[in-house]
Amino acid sequence: MSRICEITGKKVMSGNNVSHSKRRTKRKFYPNLMTKKFYIPEEDRYVTLKVSAAALRTINKNGILATLKKAKEQGFYKG
Repeated sequence: MSRICEITGKKVMSGNNVSHSKRRTKRKFYPNLMTKKFYIPEEDRYVTLKVSAAALRTINKNGILATLKKAKEQGFYKG
């Protein structure tokens, strides 16, 4: 399964490890993802999402239904 947040669209980024001698080697920056189950009371069902920590804060602020609607519009959530 890919490492992409289903709410914000955050995904793996690439960059460099830079040593003391400024020698550069490739590395990856992974998003802080976790699999969470959310209850949608309007539809009386549960939804399992792979979300980042930033997405959890967004869901707490705006609510799960509004956040899912916005993620669908942006093309991140296909549920």
